Amino acid sequence: MLSGISIGAQGQAFRDYTNDANRTLEGVKTKNNGGNGSLSQADVSDGLRQALQIGAKNATKQVSAADGFFGNALIKILMPPEAKKVENTLRQAGMGDYVDHAILSMNRAAEDASSKALDIFVNAIKSMSIQDAFSILKGGDNAATQYLKDKTSAALTSAFRPVIQESLDKVNATKYWAQVFDTYNSLPTTFKKVNPDLPAYVTERALNGVFVYIEEEESKIRKNPAAQVTDMLKKVFGSH
Repeated sequence: MLSGISIGAQGQAFRDYTNDANRTLEGVKTKNNGGNGSLSQADVSDGLRQALQIGAKNATKQVSAADGFFGNALIKILMPPEAKKVENTLRQAGMGDYVDHAILSMNRAAEDASSKALDIFVNAIKSMSIQDAFSILKGGDNAATQYLKDKTSAALTSAFRPVIQESLDKVNATKYWAQVFDTYNSLPTTFKKVNPDLPAYVTERALNGVFVYIEEEESKIRKNPAAQVTDMLKKVFGSH
């Protein structure tokens, strides 16, 4: 017996979940198969895994392309809020090139690292349970993306940060970042020296950008028959 929960309560909770799952399946059968087909729990789980895997693959492909971050105003990585004073000061002093190089290199690092993120997402998707699948199926247009974000953000951050650090070094972002803050901190008007954690900031913004695209891909799969590119996706998400 779990602490504070009776066996009877556990049994009732399980029955409630089973009944809820069955009602969900009946609704999905009617919506997706005109009431004549059938969807098993495995169908629902497999369909949602496919949706997330396809979404993650398409998202990482888009953001890892040249200008995937830098050329997209929606996810472009800019200077962090705590560094806006640094940016403004340097631009006013005619040293905007330092800032521009730093911004470009941060986005290049995110693009480079994103190409290596797919396996991390796929491994997380494989661990999705039947119960998770039904919660996602009954959720909103971004329920699968939100599940992935809630379940994996901490692990993804830990796994992604070393890749970001390597990418930052690869594209000389660390050098440009250091130039920005060394220049700012050496100004006679600077009384409070700053230097935000570059790898942590770029990691957070890079993951945010990937999730923006995964959410977009999820919405397409749910709503657009042309995006339902496998028989399983058509079976779970399609309508007639």
